Amino acid sequence: MKKILIIVMLVVSGMAAQAQEGQTWFTDMSKAVEASRQEQKPLFLFFTGSDWCGWCIRLQNEVFKTPEFTAWVKDHAILVELDYPRKTPQSDEIKQQNGQLQQMFEVQGYPTVWFVKPSVIEDGKINLEKLGSTGYVAGGPSKWIEGANAIIKSYVADPKPAPTKAEKKKKA
Repeated sequence: MKKILIIVMLVVSGMAAQAQEGQTWFTDMSKAVEASRQEQKPLFLFFTGSDWCGWCIRLQNEVFKTPEFTAWVKDHAILVELDYPRKTPQSDEIKQQNGQLQQMFEVQGYPTVWFVKPSVIEDGKINLEKLGSTGYVAGGPSKWIEGANAIIKSYVADPKPAPTKAEKKKKA
C-alpha cells in the first residue's frame, strides 16, 4: 500500500512540475519590466499570500499550474509574483517593492492579478499603465484565460520602446 501511495505522489508531483515548465515568475520588478519591454508583452502582476491564502493557492492549482495556462502565458504576458507571505522569509528590498506596488494598485484582497503596460518616461522612470484586473475565477483555465484575454486586448506594444536605465548602462 505504501508503494502505491509513493508512486501516486511521484506522478502527481511530476505533473505539477511539468505544468510549470516554461513559466518564469519574476519577483524583481526592474527585471520584469526589462523582459516586458524586450518581449513586447504586458506585465502580469500576481498579488498573493502564497503560504496562507486559500484562494491564492486554489487559483495557482486550478489555473496557473496547468499546461493550458503555461501555453497561453508564453505568448501573452510576463509573470510577476508579488508575495505577502506570513512564514516565508523575504528580503527587505522585495518587501518594500511589494508594499509600494500594493499601495499603488490599491490591492485590498488576495488573489489579485493586474495586467499593466510599462513604459519609460522622463529620466528613465517607469510608468505602469493599468489595463485591468482580475482574481480567482471559477471554471478552470479556459474561463480564466477568456477573462484575461478580454483585459489585455487593449494592450498595444510600443513600436520602438525607449531604453531603460539598465539598457543604457549596457550600451555605455
